[in-house]
Amino acid sequence: QVQLVESGGGLVQAGGSLRLSCAASGHTFSSYAMAWFRQAPGKRRAFVAAISGPGGSTFYTESVNGRFTISRDNDKNMVYLQMESLKPEDTAVYFCAASYSEDVPPVESEYKYWGQGTQVTVSS
Repeated sequence: QVQLVESGGGLVQAGGSLRLSCAASGHTFSSYAMAWFRQAPGKRRAFVAAISGPGGSTFYTESVNGRFTISRDNDKNMVYLQMESLKPEDTAVYFCAASYSEDVPPVESEYKYWGQGTQVTVSS
């Protein structure tokens, strides 16, 4: 069982930056692939970025590639999403998720544990 708690969301102007954090419980954090998903108003939840358990592999959806960076600190049971050059279309609730996969799956069904989400709003 893994419990995930996101933080760091807020309101930011277009072009600004935010760093999201996700705190995970459990003693085997490094064995989980971790990801960030987001859900914009009226849309389905969508993949943003993922990182493998050891942290050696990452994968991003094309729209955030080069602007967002996912990282993790396995000693602290934390995963982060650094978001730069934010755009109004990045506005969404952002969710942290954990998967037993040894890869970096961009598919929602691969993730067993989910946080409650944190709101990110980017104003134009």
